[in-house]
Amino acid sequence: MAKSPAPPTSAPARTQPGSRPVVAGIVTALVGFTSSFAVVLAGLRAVGADPAQAASGLLALTLAIGLGVLYLAWRSKVPVTLAWSTPGAALLAASGAADGGWPAAVGAFLAAGVLIALTGLIPALGQLMARIPASLAQAMLAGVLLQLCLAPFRALGSDPLLVAPVILCWLLMMKFAPRWAVPAALLVALGAIGISLASAGSVPYTEGLVPALVWTTPSFSLQAMAGIALPLFVVTMASQNVPGVAVLRSFGFDTPWRPSMLVTGAGTMLAAPLGGHAINLAALSAALAAGEEAGEVRGRRWIAGFTSGLGYLVLGAFSTALVSVVTAAPAGTLEAVAGLALLGTLASAISAALADPEDRISPAVTFLMTASGLALAGIGSAFWALLAGLAVRALLVPRHRRRTIDQVGGRAGSKDPGSQGTGEKN
Repeated sequence: MAKSPAPPTSAPARTQPGSRPVVAGIVTALVGFTSSFAVVLAGLRAVGADPAQAASGLLALTLAIGLGVLYLAWRSKVPVTLAWSTPGAALLAASGAADGGWPAAVGAFLAAGVLIALTGLIPALGQLMARIPASLAQAMLAGVLLQLCLAPFRALGSDPLLVAPVILCWLLMMKFAPRWAVPAALLVALGAIGISLASAGSVPYTEGLVPALVWTTPSFSLQAMAGIALPLFVVTMASQNVPGVAVLRSFGFDTPWRPSMLVTGAGTMLAAPLGGHAINLAALSAALAAGEEAGEVRGRRWIAGFTSGLGYLVLGAFSTALVSVVTAAPAGTLEAVAGLALLGTLASAISAALADPEDRISPAVTFLMTASGLALAGIGSAFWALLAGLAVRALLVPRHRRRTIDQVGGRAGSKDPGSQGTGEKN
């Protein structure tokens, strides 16, 4: 007599395929938003945005990310996630106001969006991007980040009672829960800001907390194109889009390159007149939606990406309130939080820039010139630093050695940045 089959046992709650992708998507959105929105605000304010325009830019970016992720994840069934260009925002913070003010900066954002979209349409542009040495791109990024990463320690000297608890919280969380270090530091900073405002009797007006989009008619100038648009495009591609492809590949997923570039390019163009600087593929936070935390069933991890898009749309409702609070904060507080958020990126950029012992002078020149804040003919230092680094590299590194370095970096023979690896670890 055959034994009757044993009744099926329910899987433990932690392995239920329905809930894990959703939770992973929510975490992706929370970490992506809270860990770097201070950098975005600092960058937009530095190039001339007033508080309302900066709030509009943050809201526009959040909506563009959310809608873009919903489309890409649903269409491709790949856990694609998007983010705003954090390195690009740091570039804006280091660049300062362009010739022509805020409208010229908006025109530069629009031009960067066009270039991102064209990268998806024109293979030759992708090949050109692939020819930029990674060491110089990382050195330029490190130079851009340096001033922001110094901000927490400068603020510690000017306002220790406000900044010291933020840094201490960040250090403790880096020890025990690194992923939540910046969000936790942000909560401590917001609490300290709230206490400071309450003691001073300064409370943001309620009507200033309602999300609103503010239109700015773009203007165009050569200085803004060379000093903002081109460097913004380069750091967004080299520091966000290419690593984003590598992260997805490390989990066995192929990035829908052309649709991603078209969506992020179009999203950047639509957000630009509303104050948004750039959106792109997520890099570090992409691992949250593509990894095992999003469930054991790889075919369902796209749900995590899709859920992160919904999460960004919800978080957009709080963007203006956050801007109102941090704008009223004591000077240097916002920059201190932004600097803590970028310390890890700075360390990685310096390490990548100086990785090859035979090619360290050109990245060093690029780094120092970018960090110097040099401006010639109204064009910021990032543009001149990249040109100087290329010139020094051509002079000091033999041609055959440059080719070898590029092949080791995985760029030789690639059709576009979407077809190459970066070697970056999660």
